[in-house]
Amino acid sequence: MTTPDADGLLAEQLLRLTRRVHRIQKHHLEQRDLGITPAQSRLLRTLAHWGSPPRMADLAERLEVVPRAVTTLVDGLEASGKVRRVPDPANRRVIRIELTDDGRGALRELRAARRSAAEEILAPLAEDQRATLGGLLDTLIDGEPVRRC
Repeated sequence: MTTPDADGLLAEQLLRLTRRVHRIQKHHLEQRDLGITPAQSRLLRTLAHWGSPPRMADLAERLEVVPRAVTTLVDGLEASGKVRRVPDPANRRVIRIELTDDGRGALRELRAARRSAAEEILAPLAEDQRATLGGLLDTLIDGEPVRRC
């Protein structure tokens, strides 16, 4: 069992790693000159997981933000041609948000930037260390051990 001081050290290490990950991802995004903020990136990634265009309220709920925050993000992405507002075919009062071709291209670039950032962060680790880290992260994320084959 770990001591409270050891737990505090682990918590600090996790926070420092999280900040480093964000900083490196931001750097890789800036290098690609996409003009997309991290929050807009998160919205695009979330939008890509929907089978059909979601409502703004659905996006706000999934992102765990207030609807006004989604409106601001969508406004910026719409102005740059990454998303568009479309009427709901069943209820014209409802507006849905869909990715454009430019938005799908931006997502490909975002994924490449995230992969580059991950490669930079993981570079010091050997393959067996990466596997161990992956297992530990799965446990922390899911709250239970995940067996890897």
